[in-house]
This record gives sequence, structure tokens and C-alpha cells, in this order.
Amino acid sequence: MKHADTLPARFLELSIATPDIRSSLSFYGKLGFYEADVGDAWPHPYAVVSDGRIVLGLHEHPDFVSSLTFVRPDLLKHLETLERLGLEFEFRRLGNDVFNEVGWRDPAGHLIRLVEARTFSPAKRPARLTSACGYFLEIGLPAAGRDAAKHHWERLGFVGMDEDEAALPHVACTSDTLDIGLYDPAHVRAPTLMFEVEDVMATVAAMAALGVSPAKRIPAAVQNLPALLVTAPEGTPLLMAAAMA
Repeated sequence: MKHADTLPARFLELSIATPDIRSSLSFYGKLGFYEADVGDAWPHPYAVVSDGRIVLGLHEHPDFVSSLTFVRPDLLKHLETLERLGLEFEFRRLGNDVFNEVGWRDPAGHLIRLVEARTFSPAKRPARLTSACGYFLEIGLPAAGRDAAKHHWERLGFVGMDEDEAALPHVACTSDTLDIGLYDPAHVRAPTLMFEVEDVMATVAAMAALGVSPAKRIPAAVQNLPALLVTAPEGTPLLMAAAMA
């Protein structure tokens, strides 16, 4: 269900803070992600990688906060809509001489960043259809109060659906440019890249051949699934599982 006051925006990237951008780039490149050409919107080291479905922005700066980042052209003109949504801004950087952006947190505490323009050029997708991780499904977010989080994302233009019968029950929030899953924090502890693979054991072997080892700390609910969880150098979890619907 969509609400009267919404602010649809196009997903740009999952913005990830990394202490070592070269290490993160090497990791995602090993998995088959490719780089896009970036602009000069950010003054700190910045790189973008994608598997053709999910885009990750890697930001090397000690004060940068990871976020789900969306684009809304002419951002200044849409402040009234943002205010009607009752958002409590964590920051507002607006003006004629700055890169316009605002940020707030959803009810589960995840930072949402809205910027006025793209920060990288769309890259031509390589011939391969997926990375070594499989088919990207969604960004999984831990959300203790899933109903409140669902309502918040619906007001941002997403469509929320309860998936109580899934192997990991969650709320699926879908849009034209990104799907988000809201999960019990006991099942998904941090923003997680969720992929579907046909053969988990084959994926385990493929990851081993790439020198990528399973994560050491795995939620109990995930341990009971046919799934593989790995962690990127900057701490981003990637979950590869068989169909969980």
C-alpha cells in the first residue's frame, strides 16, 4: 500500500565505509564485481563496484557513515515533502556551493542518505550475468520493529509484503530499483547482501578456490539453512543461499 505523502527516489548505492579501499576493491573484484567510473562529488577516496544488480559505493574516510543512498534530482525543491514525512534529519547539507544531501535513520536505526545527483557513471554490464555470489536478491536489514520499519519504507515509495512462511521470515519491501528485506536481528545482524545460488556446496567450493573463507560468526538460524556466509574486509556480510521462499 502506498501512502499519500511519499518521496520515490532512485536507488544509487549501498554506501559502505571502509578503512582500506584497496582491500575492499580486491575482495569484490575477486568475486566478479566490476568497477564503475566515479565523479568528484566526494573529497575522500571513493570507488564503485557492481555485479549488474547491486551497486556498492566504497568510501574511505574515518567519519563516513554507511548508508542506503538514493538520488532525487532538484533535492532542494522536495524539502517540503521530506518535512511532511516527519523525518528527523541527522544531517542537512544544502546550498548552491555544496553537494546537496540529507540523511535520516529509519525506525531500525539504518541511515538513509538522499543526494541530488549521481556520483558515478553507469557502467556497461559485462557479458556474465552474475558474480561468483549468485543472483542478487535484496539488502537484508535487521529490524526489531518490522511493522514500523515497513511503514517507513512504504512512505518512501516501497511496497511491503509479509513473508512469514519463508525459511527466514521477513518483510519484503520492493521498488523499481531495489528490494529490501526486514529481518529479525537474531537472524540478520547487520546490513547484508542476500544472493540466491543453485548449489550451495558448489558455491562453497568456488569460494574456497578464490581464497574466500566462510564467516566465523554465523547466526544460529542461518546455520540451519543450506547457505554460505562470507564477510568482506570492511565487514559487509554476504549471504549465499538456496531459494528460501
